[in-house]
Amino acid sequence: MSVLKETKFIMNKYHIIANKNLGQNFLVDDEIVLGIVNVANITKNDLVIEIGPGLGTLTKELLERAGKVTCIELDKRMIQILQDRFSMYSNFEIINNDVLKVNLKEIIKKANLPNVKIVANLPYYITTPIIMKLLEERLDIQTITVMIQKEVADRLVTEPGTGDTGAITYAINYYSEPKRVLEVPNTAFIPEPKVNSSVIQLKILKETKVKAEDEEKLFELIKIAFMQKRKTLVNALANSNRYGAKEQIEQALTKLKIDPKIRPEKLTLEQFSELSKIL
Repeated sequence: MSVLKETKFIMNKYHIIANKNLGQNFLVDDEIVLGIVNVANITKNDLVIEIGPGLGTLTKELLERAGKVTCIELDKRMIQILQDRFSMYSNFEIINNDVLKVNLKEIIKKANLPNVKIVANLPYYITTPIIMKLLEERLDIQTITVMIQKEVADRLVTEPGTGDTGAITYAINYYSEPKRVLEVPNTAFIPEPKVNSSVIQLKILKETKVKAEDEEKLFELIKIAFMQKRKTLVNALANSNRYGAKEQIEQALTKLKIDPKIRPEKLTLEQFSELSKIL
């Protein structure tokens, strides 16, 4: 049975309608499903933590390949469906909770498998908080393979200092090596969202690309710089009243041989790191 027919059957059987408040759109494209699982490169040595499994479209393929699959699902309606579908799998576990509240380190420790990989079809409205949780908690994971809104993916996979960067661009590149692996048209879902999606994969770095003296101060600086992205970096930082007078910030930039008229998105991760040490 195709994913589309199976999804429609399940939705009819359980009287399911996508919850807009949870950003639900159900993936129904067979090629995209297999593409995501193949890119994630799942083996029997892997614990896969799937965030937002929904009706279990990806879960089915993951269970066939992984040592264990732990699904974290917020929507209570989906819990019974997932249990009915996959209770016969000995490597299946489900947690009914908000992933932002779940102790992922405990889940990883309990599974006791050599590798840990995250796979998710993330709701557009909560993409950034979830990805930042996965990165900032320094979990012992190898890769994060997620489907997100194409516009957000563009920002995440670009090189800091080039293109359409945002504060999260620097965080992504600090903790991982990001790459885009699949393009997903809006027609691959029911109901169809108004935008297209992309699948990106983050390969978690064992050592960060930049040696920051104080990570908290580095990312606070980046966040403040991008709060007023249309302003020059000097003005954005001066307006925050956290880094001294405008002249002091200009002096710091000059010391690093950075144009005082530069905008935040033009700085490299290394330049932000050096600036945070001075300021």
